[in-house]
Amino acid sequence: MSLNKKLKQLREEREKTQKEVAEALGIKEQVYQRYEYGTREPKIDVIRKLARYYNISADEILELK
Repeated sequence: MSLNKKLKQLREEREKTQKEVAEALGIKEQVYQRYEYGTREPKIDVIRKLARYYNISADEILELK
């Protein structure tokens, strides 16, 4: 699964809005939307924040396991 689809899946499974996730990450909602649309790749620090937010490993987000 592509990263943008994985981010959307994680968010929807937890019934969060894009705005809620963006606020938790300390970024603008439009920036987060671009991650989910696949027009922008999150930097490693954002991936770390996402892992903490979802309480999973960065490997799971990146599907390295």
